[in-house]
Amino acid sequence: MAKNLEVILLLDFYGDMLTDNQRNFLGYYYNDDLSLSEIAQNEGITRQGVRDAVKRAENQLFEMENRLGHAKRFQQVRRGLNEIIECTDNINDFNMRNSLSREVNDAVVRIKSIVSSLVE
Repeated sequence: MAKNLEVILLLDFYGDMLTDNQRNFLGYYYNDDLSLSEIAQNEGITRQGVRDAVKRAENQLFEMENRLGHAKRFQQVRRGLNEIIECTDNINDFNMRNSLSREVNDAVVRIKSIVSSLVE
């Protein structure tokens, strides 16, 4: 099984909706970077049992995302906020090279402050 960054994101969004075992197994596998064999040994079950639990949990995460779309929306908002920061940088650069308007500078600082508070 290839380790998938998308699963890590989905685990952050929907992990609380999984059972404790599913959440723990995915955490061990994706966050702690343990192999299926290591998890099986630590938990006292078979490697196949761990694999099955991980695959079921992954499928549940993907199903939740297909129905709810929170992770996709989060990524869209994040990209939009990054684009806003890029635009404010361009506005600020133009302002510095040309008119040096205090009002424009203050607006750019305010926009960046708002975006920063949303990103946190």
